[in-house]
Amino acid sequence: MIEVKKHGVILQKTMLGFENEGVLNPAVIREGDGVHLFYRAVSKGNYSSIGYCRLDGPLTVEERSEVPVLFPQFDYESHGVEDPRITKISGLYHLTYTAYNGINALGALATSTDLKHFDKQGIIVPQIAYHEFKHLAECSGALNGKYARYNDRSSFDSNTDKKVVLWDKNVVFFPRKIYGKTYFLHRIKPDIQIAAVSDVLDLTKDFWEQYFLHFREHIVLKPRHDHEVSYIGGGCPPIETEAGWLLIYHGVHDTTRGFVYSACAALLDLENPQKEIARLPYPLFKPEHEWELKGEVNNVCFPTGTALFDDILYIYYGAADERIACASVSMSALLAELLLNVTPGKMKIFPPRREGGGGGEKNSPPPPPPKQLLLNKQR
Repeated sequence: MIEVKKHGVILQKTMLGFENEGVLNPAVIREGDGVHLFYRAVSKGNYSSIGYCRLDGPLTVEERSEVPVLFPQFDYESHGVEDPRITKISGLYHLTYTAYNGINALGALATSTDLKHFDKQGIIVPQIAYHEFKHLAECSGALNGKYARYNDRSSFDSNTDKKVVLWDKNVVFFPRKIYGKTYFLHRIKPDIQIAAVSDVLDLTKDFWEQYFLHFREHIVLKPRHDHEVSYIGGGCPPIETEAGWLLIYHGVHDTTRGFVYSACAALLDLENPQKEIARLPYPLFKPEHEWELKGEVNNVCFPTGTALFDDILYIYYGAADERIACASVSMSALLAELLLNVTPGKMKIFPPRREGGGGGEKNSPPPPPPKQLLLNKQR
């Protein structure tokens, strides 16, 4: 098994009004020797905003804002902006978050050029009722019964004047375009799905209807092992490596102690991230210390961001939905361990290293695109 070092809690709630109930689930991005954290801050009544702090190196808090950097401004996020992730694509920072209006929890996007000022782009996931989703997705066969268990909220319809729609959360962008397409992960329980568009403006009602007609083609990861048997969800932004896209995600197991959230690891194909290459058959790490076992929600390790220093990958996570902790692992050892657990039916071939490292677009002639690219249009 891979060796993981836990560094303990690095950020806790304060007496400030916007974060006096908890801080958790940070978006993380490294710039130079510093690490920026944009974290979910919870106030009384379970209203969330996004706080900010900067680390000197991977662990030392150097600066912390006394006011939130993002907060509810529109009806679709009236009850909170939650669980951010951040990715830099071609010089533009993409910060995704869950917009919660008290009834619906949906993936939204804000962009920035300087990590100080963010422009909200609105909800980017489908706003569709469960019965509409089911009708489209089952045109090509029956859905896994867990989709109904986790997503059919028709009983809420009579209790609110707001439209009740399918929860679609954990939106995470890939850090570069792949053959001209912007890829992102999202999650409709119990699986992780993937989407690709030329521009986020293409994420229209028509796009999502066509997407759901071919829904099975867009499921990139399904629960497989005991620690993730209930459902899984996107975690940290994918990391480009020569072995593939390294994905740190969360897996959930419904036990006699309630749901247990663990950090998990998988590899996706570098040129077609719709394909799974390898997956750890055990949790990368799981709740075991007091700060992970007891809190607002017990038994939670919820990874949402990483920072790489030399060969050490620091993984930042929400601990028991109340505080932010950090764990670290050797990147080379993790990749080696993953490649010992290749997904059945897959054979890993290392792709050639692209000149200039990660960040640019792939310029060589593309292979025939997978079927999903031919379409034009819940923790």
